[in-house]
Amino acid sequence: MKKLLTIFFAGFLSFTTMANENLYPLITNVPNRDVTSLNGDWDYIVDRYEVGYYDYRLKPSQWGFFKDQKPKSETDLVEYSFEASDKMFIPRDWNSSDEKLYFYEGTVWFRRAFEFSPKQDERYFLYFGAVNYEALVYLNGEYIGSHKGGFTPFNFDVTDKLKEGENFVVVKVDNTRHKDEVPTVNTDWWNYGGITRDVLIIEEAETFVRDFSISLSEDTYTEISGWVQLDGENPQTSVKVSIPELKKEVSVTPDENGRGAFSISAKPELWSPENPKLYEISLSVAGKTMNEQIAFRHVDTRGNEILVNDKPVYLSGICIHEEAPFRGGRFNSAAEAHTLLSWAKEMNANFVRLAHYPHNEYMVREAEKMGILLWSEIPVYWTISFTNEETLQNAKNQLEEMITRDKNRGAVIIWSLANETPVSDVRNHFLTQLVEHARSIDDSRLISMAMEKEYHDAYTPAINDPLMGLVDVVSFNSYIGWYDGLPEKCSKMNWELPVNKPVIISEFGGGAKQGHHGTKNQIWTEEFQEELYIQSVAMFEKMNLAGTCPWILMDFRSPRRLLPGIQDGWNRKGLISNDGIKKKAFFIMKDWYELKN
Repeated sequence: MKKLLTIFFAGFLSFTTMANENLYPLITNVPNRDVTSLNGDWDYIVDRYEVGYYDYRLKPSQWGFFKDQKPKSETDLVEYSFEASDKMFIPRDWNSSDEKLYFYEGTVWFRRAFEFSPKQDERYFLYFGAVNYEALVYLNGEYIGSHKGGFTPFNFDVTDKLKEGENFVVVKVDNTRHKDEVPTVNTDWWNYGGITRDVLIIEEAETFVRDFSISLSEDTYTEISGWVQLDGENPQTSVKVSIPELKKEVSVTPDENGRGAFSISAKPELWSPENPKLYEISLSVAGKTMNEQIAFRHVDTRGNEILVNDKPVYLSGICIHEEAPFRGGRFNSAAEAHTLLSWAKEMNANFVRLAHYPHNEYMVREAEKMGILLWSEIPVYWTISFTNEETLQNAKNQLEEMITRDKNRGAVIIWSLANETPVSDVRNHFLTQLVEHARSIDDSRLISMAMEKEYHDAYTPAINDPLMGLVDVVSFNSYIGWYDGLPEKCSKMNWELPVNKPVIISEFGGGAKQGHHGTKNQIWTEEFQEELYIQSVAMFEKMNLAGTCPWILMDFRSPRRLLPGIQDGWNRKGLISNDGIKKKAFFIMKDWYELKN
């Protein structure tokens, strides 16, 4: 939704802002840069009527909350106070932080005051790991830009806006759902609002490496290649790329646009789930060095197989939401990522589907260290507004931000562009453009999407999606025995699957409340879920699959799940409860994956 922002100064000049305004090109490898963290306690004001943005005529106010006004005298009327308001630790969602905001959707204002001392000849960027959903950002009372999309990073150049001494950032966050947004109004996960990932000030030299890519060259194991993208007044400054363990170093001279390509003859040890080898690399420019950790590997397909380093691999997978173990809410720490991924490893999984949006960078980097292959996707989910051009541009932007951040993460092998979208001409056109956009940014990974099925009869499902020819991996969700019949139906299925491409079951399973027991025919019991998994894996053994992803590792909150005493606002399809207790079906998958691997 377009919003008007009016800034009054020297004659009350006004202008209209659009979503994603004033964004600076995304800076990558942020965990390995010099940063000042703004994480910690932020003041917040819940603004249901948006009185901090609009005046009583519903026009943008010149005295909005972004000013952080304070009364100058005892007669000065100011009807808000950040300092007197509650505090919330950021990063965190407001739904799990404040019980009064458990169901809240709307606007919340956040403010953080901080001391800063800018250095001469240095550049500074205000970086947000993610804000759900629309963020209007102000620094020292001045509007600096906006961003839409709840799961991808963004940054602004604030070099000339920071001042010596006390500064303050104000962010207007609005998580209201709208039909034409990405995702749309209808989802099956909690719409956690807030500043849900790290807030940082990045410090860089006048000329610095803003972005880069490094990987094995295509179709070879004896060459490493990539590119660097310089940013600054001297874009043709030489960059030294070093891999000390391989005793390799190359100097790159970028062109007038700051872009420079390179290649290095080398034969690195390959990253794989069995051997998650990472190499330390460094990029040096004008006396400043930045480090990164890189996995070298190839991923490809051959017929109905997925290959990692030219070897077939069965993707023993599991789906995961960005739900914090034990406490609930959005998680944003390496420790909580490690907990979830350790459960996946305990189940003998070598692959995780990060559903249904780009997860935080801690999750992606931790998976890479642990040797877990990843599927990463954008929230083009169910009934997106496929005819709306702004919706398409929004989806493209989220796709680009996801790929830009994670293109150097060797653990990511699949970009997924949609989930369970109904087939139509406009949907096909929409998703085709996303496929083309993804490949224009990164053609080194596989493309997939969770497609719809069709039935020739009750026991003969087939995948005939018009976009099958565009993707590298055909994926679909199957709930035989849950939404479609009872578990015994699995033994009667006669699947018609493509024979020239790998096929993944991207979701399957059913619900059970942990600790609720009964017979295998009693729905919602652990025994029913266990039987469903026994029947499902027996069915999969008869299918020529490249991988399977049960839905889901852990129970997660969803407003769609209303059954009292069983769901109580939780999707109970997890193999582990939200309290971290494994259900009986967990061990069915653990034993089966041990055989598959």
